[in-house]
Amino acid sequence: MDEGDQSGKTSNNEYPCLVRVTDGKKAHFSTHVRSADLMKFYAAYGALLKASFITLRKRDKKREKQRAEQTARRKQRMVESVVISGPKRGNGRRKRQRKVKAASKQEAAKERAAKKEETKIKVQLPS
Repeated sequence: MDEGDQSGKTSNNEYPCLVRVTDGKKAHFSTHVRSADLMKFYAAYGALLKASFITLRKRDKKREKQRAEQTARRKQRMVESVVISGPKRGNGRRKRQRKVKAASKQEAAKERAAKKEETKIKVQLPS
């Protein structure tokens, strides 16, 4: 046994710090850093992080808000039914044809949304 342990004195053992790094997939690295070199390590590590964060961009909240509003409008249009009115022949015929086309597009969009919801439910439920 060590004399420091027997006399009641605390030992001056230096404990290294273990640092592990992974990219979440395959790359795994680890290193031991001595307590004397810890501040130097943190300075170098901080500089590395700052250099890598330069490429990150701030979230564009304005654009996110616009997209959310667009999706809300799209959903609202999907709920509202297209009223087909007007003459089949003569003045207003093209307007009626546009409405018929819009109604068919709306039905197709509803079917796609229903299929999408169905697949989400199937994925969420355990088999």
